[in-house]
Order: sequence, then structure tokens, then C-alpha cells
Amino acid sequence: MERHRAFPKIFENRKHHRILDLSAGIGYVTQRLIENYPATIISHDISPSCLMRLRQLKAPTLSFDIDNSQAGFPFVSGAFDAVISLVTIEHVLFVNEFLSEIWRILCPGGYLYISTPNYAAPEYLIGPVVHGHSFHDPFTTSSGYEFYAHVRYYTFRTLKAFLELHNFTLEAVYITTPESSLRYQRLKQHSMLKAVIYKHLTRLKTNLLPPDRNPEPILCLKKTDAPSPSKRYRKVIV
Repeated sequence: MERHRAFPKIFENRKHHRILDLSAGIGYVTQRLIENYPATIISHDISPSCLMRLRQLKAPTLSFDIDNSQAGFPFVSGAFDAVISLVTIEHVLFVNEFLSEIWRILCPGGYLYISTPNYAAPEYLIGPVVHGHSFHDPFTTSSGYEFYAHVRYYTFRTLKAFLELHNFTLEAVYITTPESSLRYQRLKQHSMLKAVIYKHLTRLKTNLLPPDRNPEPILCLKKTDAPSPSKRYRKVIV
């Protein structure tokens, strides 16, 4: 997964010490951080199989409901200097409570790294605009899960606005290249030429298109007392 491969490189020189990996899954990011980054990593998930895998990584692991309008996260305020939330917010009903809790548990000046499918990207618009389909096809194995599991459909700008509403200021947007994506690896197995063409076309698109047209950018936002919507952010290709 490209988004996982971006860690810990996208931390750059921020020097995090205590990191929460929300909805960590089977621990792709957690494992990369344990092996390559000198910080305390707390991993979260609710799936028993994912929790078992996370514990095998020897990471401190917690299970709690992140989509709850009544109960907050089981941490004191300011407990972390970084929170990671990859492709999770699209599954969350109580978005305002979710973001408020992330803001609360971050220390002053802490950072949120967040991603979600960007439905303003060309890849997502072809189906609805050209063929009249929904964003995800409920009748296919590859897309059926997203059709039923996604309760929110964000664009880059909508997500940015939501985050600014909760006093996060966007500092950088990280765009990944297809070095280890599943599609690239499958193409490589069948045709090296097709894989090379796909890689170069994807890199060209990544360089030419603005972040708000990338299918899944990773946003890096700083906890602030008041948002700065006009602040210019960096686009970083990793």
C-alpha cells in the first residue's frame, strides 16, 4: 500500500516521541515505525484478528470505539504529539466528535496525518460522470466493501474545511508514487513494459495535478488554537 510506505519519511524533521496509530489494521504503518522510527507507538483497532497481529508486533495496543458521540478516547488531553488516521474518517458517522477527540489528545503543536479517498480525483469521477455508476460498485468484489462501509464521501477541499473547523492548519500534503502498489505489482508480473508505462504515467500525473485531484493524498495538519485557511501548504511527492 502506497500510503503505508510513506511512513516514517513524511515525518521529516518533526521528531515525534509518542504516536497513536488509529485503526491500524494489521499494522503496516505500526511495523514500519517500530522498525524505523525512535518513538513510542500506540496502536488501535477493534478487529480481533487485527489486534492479534498488532500484538505480535510487540506494540502497545488498545481497542475502543472511535465513532461514539457520548464517550471520548481513553487518553488524557495532550497525550500524543502525532496521530495517524489513514482511510478511516470515511467510515465515521460522528465526524465532529472524532476530530474533536483527536484535537484534544494531541499536545499543543502536535500533528495529525490523515487520508481518505478524494472523490474529486479523476479516477473516482469517471464512473459517475461517464457511465452513470456510483463511486463504488456494490456488485463487485473489489469495490463492494467500500459501497457498504463508507458512510461519508469526502473531497480534498471538504476534508480540509472540516479539519480547519476543528482548529487544524494544513502544513503539507504528501503524494505517493506507485513503487509498490498492488496494481503496479500485478502489472509487473504480467508485463514489465505495461508496469513501466503505468509507473511513468502515474508519476507524470502526480507531478502535474494539484493535490486536490489526487485520489488519496495524506494531509499533515498542525493542532492550533485557530485555523489559518489562507496559509500556503507544501506539496511533497514521496
